[in-house]
Amino acid sequence: MKKKNAGFIVGVVALAVAGAWYLNKGDGAHADNGQGKGPGAKGGMPPTTVNVVAPQRQDVGVELSANGTVTPVRTVDLHPQTTATIRQVHIREGQFVKEGQVMFSLDDRADRANVARAEAQVAQNRATLADLERQYKRSQELAAQNFLSQSAVDSLKSQVEAARALVQSNAAAARASQVSASYTTIRAPMSGRVGAIDIHPGALVQPSTSLTTITQLDPIDVSFNLPESSLGALLAAQRAGRVAVQASTGSEAKPVTGELKFVDNAVDPTAGTIRVKAQFANPEALLWPGQYVTTRITVQTIRDAVVIPQNAIITSTQGTFVYVVGEGMEAKQVKVARLHGFGEYAAVTGLAGNERVITEGKQNLRPGGKVRPASAAAGTPAADTPAKKGEKA
Repeated sequence: MKKKNAGFIVGVVALAVAGAWYLNKGDGAHADNGQGKGPGAKGGMPPTTVNVVAPQRQDVGVELSANGTVTPVRTVDLHPQTTATIRQVHIREGQFVKEGQVMFSLDDRADRANVARAEAQVAQNRATLADLERQYKRSQELAAQNFLSQSAVDSLKSQVEAARALVQSNAAAARASQVSASYTTIRAPMSGRVGAIDIHPGALVQPSTSLTTITQLDPIDVSFNLPESSLGALLAAQRAGRVAVQASTGSEAKPVTGELKFVDNAVDPTAGTIRVKAQFANPEALLWPGQYVTTRITVQTIRDAVVIPQNAIITSTQGTFVYVVGEGMEAKQVKVARLHGFGEYAAVTGLAGNERVITEGKQNLRPGGKVRPASAAAGTPAADTPAKKGEKA
């Protein structure tokens, strides 16, 4: 029994010694890994894979965008100025007419007769005036020879003056008759496009009858509203000179360029907007009255701005910043200020323009953390050229 117990105790002691030796050897192995042999040496975290782009330098236009409505500069609703029947229609619906072109002819027989009667009355009055002037001249000769009293001469003089006034009055009446007769020929008051025509030859028309409409298409206006916060920049741009405005009728349509013409004199307090108008040359009738368009107006141009993708900008309680690749392939925070955003890009301050800005993978970064550009991880050189618009960095 004593020999068995002694053997058992010796075995336990041997196992304890072997375990202590194993543990000591394992600690040494872990210590060796901590001295740089493992993949996570000096920090314990592998480099973060990121996408980088180089900033662009370019002129950036500060644009305001709004939906607008095409409105004609002038629209005329044609009405006759007299009651008559339509004798002839010289135009057709949808036709383009020039200023002064004959559009409608009315029955003018009664008007022509009135003009002839007025002109005949004027001729009669002039003949009477000529006879009285001859009598007055003879009376002056007789009065000089004492064959006629001065009162008779004065009477003839009054008759001559009355006849002369009557001639002037009837001449004015004749001109009025000619004006009335001119109402029977209706001409285009301006150049434009004719609308619908609902009257035909033989129809009786009067001043309340609408014959048709003429709408001026070239030039043409676009009316739109901008937020009142844009008023200062808008007025500053207008004072600086010509303000260009672009209008587009759709994504596939070619935009046309016009000029800012009108800024309303008051802000709408209900909507908080200001009414604006731009005028466009429209020789090809690309803009049509009543059409909805998208307008863009450039109120400022930022010269030689630093442009980066908007997804590179981080906003936090500490401000706005971006991560760039610093020395030793470490992430570095750089504070920036957004000047203007347009689409996927933004013009910023705070960058010199030669940095490598991190766009993707920044959510896992901390200042000073190791980074590795994705292109370098794939076995190609890191991207040092600016990302083009429309391409992903």
